[in-house]
Amino acid sequence: MAKRIVESFIDDIDGSEAEGTTTFALDGTTYEIDLSGKNREKLEKALAPYITKARAVRAEKGVRGRRAAAGSSRALSREKSTEIRRWARANGLPVSERGRIAASVVKQYEAAH
Repeated sequence: MAKRIVESFIDDIDGSEAEGTTTFALDGTTYEIDLSGKNREKLEKALAPYITKARAVRAEKGVRGRRAAAGSSRALSREKSTEIRRWARANGLPVSERGRIAASVVKQYEAAH
């Protein structure tokens, strides 16, 4: 039997299909958000007055902002997160559609596999 797995990006703002992930930083923290072209344009337009007046700064060598702790759900791949969410729902565990998966859920998943 053939199996096709389709992965799509969903806009984190309005739930429409996203074109990809947008990365931006503020106060030393780097953020990622999945956006459609329309919402990316809105973000760029909102930031434009600040960017035109700001100075571009390169990150110091070896400094990449905050890192997720080893073993945290933030370090999980998108595929692994999807798999854990499916497993959690099938086992009656509360898990959100997106965002961080609770460490307790990840531990239970790992113990079961």
